[in-house]
Amino acid sequence: MNRQVPFAPEEFFHLYNRGTNKMPIFLDKNDRERFLKLLYISNCSNLGKYSDIEISPGRTWTMIGEEQLVNIGAYCLMPNHFHILIKVKNEKDTSIYLQKLLTSYSMYFNKKYGRSGTLFEGKTKSKHVTEDRNLKYLFSYIHLNPVKLIDSRWREDGPKDLTKIQKYLSEYGYSSYLDYAGISRPEKIIINKDPFPEYFKTSTEHVNELLGWLKFYEE
Repeated sequence: MNRQVPFAPEEFFHLYNRGTNKMPIFLDKNDRERFLKLLYISNCSNLGKYSDIEISPGRTWTMIGEEQLVNIGAYCLMPNHFHILIKVKNEKDTSIYLQKLLTSYSMYFNKKYGRSGTLFEGKTKSKHVTEDRNLKYLFSYIHLNPVKLIDSRWREDGPKDLTKIQKYLSEYGYSSYLDYAGISRPEKIIINKDPFPEYFKTSTEHVNELLGWLKFYEE
């Protein structure tokens, strides 16, 4: 089945998928860290040895990829789903990237937990992002996803504790928020900001953008 909107070169897409029957796909810290490493490894055309991930702690972040299949601008892992914002280079490489990422993680997960069968809920969903304001908002939408883990109805009822939420986001290591908030870490190699509009010239601007959305829902 073809996608309703093909992965056109130089276009932006919001990708997301979840566990089949809404099942959790990240059960512990090691699962989340494995997926982060695969976000990077799968995106490098010359880094195909997934066994290298297991050689030594941190080795993934020292491996240099010659060319990336897609440009990743933002991402977030949640217990039963993930979000990735990309800028497409070409349709073929984007499809290859998704296949490598999901297949390798599914094999890891099924082996670790002694299960078989499909892990993800069908083909990864993709939304074509054509308006500049929507693209800018997606950085906040994706990075604010973890708020639901400590305040499940913050969008409906407004956030309960802004200070607590800000602290939680600053400690949540499974999204690219930290890379936009100016925190230096090895995982920053996953994203490539250059192909995306420079909405946030400083880390403070991005932090304030998220705070602005939180206050919007608070009101």
